[in-house]
Amino acid sequence: MVHQIFKLHWHGIDIEAGYEAASCCSGFSHLELRSINPPRARLPMTETGYRSHFHQAGLIENYYDGDVIAFVTQWLNAEAKSKKWQDYIENSKQLALF
Repeated sequence: MVHQIFKLHWHGIDIEAGYEAASCCSGFSHLELRSINPPRARLPMTETGYRSHFHQAGLIENYYDGDVIAFVTQWLNAEAKSKKWQDYIENSKQLALF
């Protein structure tokens, strides 16, 4: 299995995406996301800036033509529409005492 590293910039956050396509027998591929700059910055799908995600083999290869960055960007954008993320963004704009 080959572990590939991709870098992308999303809404002011530098993100590293590590991707390992499924081996012939496992049936699952592995994607790791880390916010690099700022370190451990919250992302729509993780409050810690880190996310390990296993998915069915072929998802990125078949639906995104193997483009890991396109998959991650679409995932970030979709999760960013959630009420939880929108509330976080709104609260980040103002000082909160509690």
